[in-house]
Formats: sequence, structure tokens, C-alpha cells
Amino acid sequence: MPELPDVVVYVEALERRIVGQPLVRVQLANPFLLRTAVPPIESVQGRRVRSVRRLGKRIVIALEGELFLVLHLMIAGRLRWLEGGARPPARITLALFEFASGKLAFTEAGTKRRASLHVVQGEAALAAFDIGGLDVLDIDAPAFRDRLLLENHTLKRALTDPRLFSGIGNAYSDEILHRARLSPIAMTRKLAAPDIERLHEAARSVLSEWTERLRADAGHDFPEKVTAFRPEMAVHGRFRAPCPVCGAPVQRIVYAENETNYCARCQTGGVILADRALSRLLKSNWPRSIDESE
Repeated sequence: MPELPDVVVYVEALERRIVGQPLVRVQLANPFLLRTAVPPIESVQGRRVRSVRRLGKRIVIALEGELFLVLHLMIAGRLRWLEGGARPPARITLALFEFASGKLAFTEAGTKRRASLHVVQGEAALAAFDIGGLDVLDIDAPAFRDRLLLENHTLKRALTDPRLFSGIGNAYSDEILHRARLSPIAMTRKLAAPDIERLHEAARSVLSEWTERLRADAGHDFPEKVTAFRPEMAVHGRFRAPCPVCGAPVQRIVYAENETNYCARCQTGGVILADRALSRLLKSNWPRSIDESE
């Protein structure tokens, strides 16, 4: 799922291309993408784009008349910019937004249709999509601490809870926790003050560094390689690969459709956390520490 760094770069690329331009036409290739009926999708056609902004993991295109297109890419949704006679990708294109300078294709890979488009009118209607998560890049250490300790959850859950923090998902939470040298299953209210300060700094540095990296990779082009798995990442998506800090193999916890990656030596004191997929299979043979597994 595109997270804060990816969404920021998408927003910046769209700002350069569509702000000030009228939205000529909207074509829906899949009617299930649109989750609202009022105002009708046709009402946005001919309206000039006033701004593009990020709202959590959503992209908001603000049009004249206080009309807003709210795009949520979910896991497999992506945006593509088409110029000239370029055609949108067959089968995976859900909607096409036509401007004078080009076309914006809203795509989604796979068969599960989770991506969504809402059309709303008025700032009050748009505010309903803001569920309260704070942007860690905009808050100081005390505000971060207060928000983190609102509820007693694991660090992984707290960082990815959109009611607590904005724009952090599965990938960057792994990177943040590795940078902070903290276990993904540590409980928030059991953290010492230095741990919380280190987590705040790690969150700010990881998100800032990756935003700059993705911005530089895209340059003036529209971002094409938007993915949650990048070889430069420290632990996310790197199960069994060596940790870039200590060299120990990266571990994982698999649950539902998500996977948490971490370094046992750097983050959990050498303890390998139970993984549903493998610990049930291996039972008593499941290694309890990084030393047993080597």
C-alpha cells in the first residue's frame, strides 16, 4: 500500500501537471470504484483543479465549487500519467481523468477491488475522511509521546493505526522500528522515555529520508515504481536477508495478509518471535533465539 512518502511524491507530481487545469472528462471503467452517488461524478467535469493534497494515505484533488475527488489506492492501486496518444493499461485501469496536458489513469492490479473513489462537496464532507491521525513530521516529541500512549497497543499496531498517526503502514513501520531498535510487539505503555524519544526521531528520519529518496528517483517524471518492497530497505520484505546493521538474518511474523519484518539481534534481544505459519509447523523445534537458528 502506498504510504506517506509515496503519496507525497504522487501529490507533488500531480500538482505540477493538473493544478489550474480543468478536468475535461472522467471515464469509469469499473463502476464499483466509485463509492458515492451524490454529487454525481459528472459534476466534476469542466471544473478547474485548485489544489492536490494528501489526507492520510488518500489523495485529494480539490476542484472549483468545493468539489473533491478522494482517491484511496489501498494495497494494489496505482496512478499513471499518460501523455500524447499513450493508452491506459488494459484490464487494470479503473478510471481515467482527462486533462488538456494528459490523462491520469487510476489502476489496480489483481482481482480484489479495494481501491476507491469518492466525490464529495464542501470541506465538512471532506473532513469526514480525516480520522485524526497526526503527521509525525509535524509534531514534536511531547505530542508524539501523548499520542503514542493514548492506548496500550503493540508498537507495530500503534504506528499503523490511522487514528493515531497519519500515513504509516506496514512497510515504513518495519523500517521505523528497526531504526529505533525496538520490538514490533513491545507495548506502548511499557516503553521508557528514551525509547519513545528514539522512536519519534526514527519515525521522522525514516519518513523524511524515504520521501527525499523517492522524490529524487522520480525527478520531473511521474512516479512509476511505487512499491512497498525496495532493495534499499533495511528489513521490510527482506526475510532471511542479512540485517544491514549486524548481519543477522531478517525475521518475520506472518498474520492475515501482512508480514512484519525485524532483526532479532537489533530489536528483540536475540529472541525470535513466534510466527504463525512456521511455529505451528515446527512446534518444539521452533528456534527461540537467533543463536539457535544459526
